[in-house]
Amino acid sequence: MSAQSHSVVLLRHGHSEWNLTDRFTGWTDIPLTEVGLAEAAAAGRQLAQAGFVFDEVHGSLLQRTRQTADALLAAMGTPAVPFFASWRLNERHYGALQGMNKRSIFAKWGETASRRWWRGYDAPPPALAPDDPRHPRFDPLYAALPAQQLPASESLRDCQQRTLPYWHEVLLPRLRAGRRLLVVSHGNTLRGLVMHLDGLSADAMEQVEIPSGVPLVYRFDAAGSVLGHEWMEGDSARP
Repeated sequence: MSAQSHSVVLLRHGHSEWNLTDRFTGWTDIPLTEVGLAEAAAAGRQLAQAGFVFDEVHGSLLQRTRQTADALLAAMGTPAVPFFASWRLNERHYGALQGMNKRSIFAKWGETASRRWWRGYDAPPPALAPDDPRHPRFDPLYAALPAQQLPASESLRDCQQRTLPYWHEVLLPRLRAGRRLLVVSHGNTLRGLVMHLDGLSADAMEQVEIPSGVPLVYRFDAAGSVLGHEWMEGDSARP
């Protein structure tokens, strides 16, 4: 596979600290593990070997995307590529599930409802109370955002709806201008973007998996229409 002039590489950040205990992270700002840093470096070497060069990297406000980008770019030998951060590329907000593991969630709300919340499209998890210390209004990262934009919980639809303006208003114009883009984001955020780019139904989207640290390359024509996509690892990773 060779790099294309009109392409975007999507990458889910590497393994994080809360992956070790199977906890739902969402907007909680958890760092990468050494495994996650190694995943990012391996992706960088793979991209460099395939001939990719980036003009810009776009990520979320959460440190795990910046750490992934830094390790990836260092492995490519291009550490000075500009990094643009936006809350619109944050992971889906898991509401009251944030910080809990699956066993605790099943025990409190039941397996059927819980799986619908984290795999379905329309159903948000229980929301955080306004005075919950996990609410983003208490996080200085979001001090500049209007209160009405700060979620207390999100369905995948909600996450997709606040991510797509960044695609249409920021990324797509840059892509059409020939900028070579890397987008480092999160599993659900990228699922919503893949759903949009591939025209998937909500049912089909539920089967999409975004593995960590595996580059997903989308190719476009000059007008910004999708020509195709491919993973840079085996077929087992492909949605």
